[in-house]
Amino acid sequence: MATLTPGFHGHRRTRGDRLPPGQFLTEDFPVLSAGPTPEVPLDQWEFTLTTEDGGRHRWTWEQFLALPQQEVTTDLHCVTRWSKFDTRWRGVSLDTLLEGVTTHARYALAESYGGYTTNLPLADLRDGKAWIAHTYDGEPLAAEHGGPARLLVPHLYFWKSAKWITGLTLGRTDRRGFWEQFGYHDYGDPWREQRTWND
Repeated sequence: MATLTPGFHGHRRTRGDRLPPGQFLTEDFPVLSAGPTPEVPLDQWEFTLTTEDGGRHRWTWEQFLALPQQEVTTDLHCVTRWSKFDTRWRGVSLDTLLEGVTTHARYALAESYGGYTTNLPLADLRDGKAWIAHTYDGEPLAAEHGGPARLLVPHLYFWKSAKWITGLTLGRTDRRGFWEQFGYHDYGDPWREQRTWND
C-alpha cells in the first residue's frame, strides 16, 4: 500500500468549523500531479459521458461553454493535508450534463487526458455537488491546476477532482481509479479522514 506523506511543512495549523481534522490552512494553491501536465488544445478538447449501456453524450469546447454556467465559491481539502478556503470557480454543473441521460448506474469513473482515473459514487456528482470547472479566480484554469477543465467535487478530498477531465463512464459496479488501486480510500471524505483503505 502507498504511504501518504503531508509533503508540506512549517504551516500554522488552525481550527474551526470549516477545517477538517488533520488539515492545515494555506493561502497557496499547491500543485500535485500523478504525471506530466498534458497539453490539450481547445479545438481538440472533448467531454464524453458514457452510460453503463454504452450510450455516449459528447460536448466540444464550444458546446460546453454554451451550456448554463455556474459560479462556485468553495473550500478545498487535499489528502496531503492542506486546505484552502473560499476558492472561486466557474463551470458547468454535473446536473446539467446528466440532464436527460437515462441511467441506472450507481458509480462513475472519471477519466483524464494523460490516463488518470478516479472513482466516485454517482450520487456525489448530483444535486449541486460537482462541476466541470474551466475558470479559477476569474481566469482560465491553468494547465498545472487541470486546465482547460477539471472535475470539481469539493466535499471529497481533492484527488477526486480529476484534472484534465475528458469524460465520465457510468457503471453499476465500482471500479477503482489510479490512486485507489495504490491504497487511497475509495470514497475520500475529509471529515472522516478517509485517506487510505484502512481509514
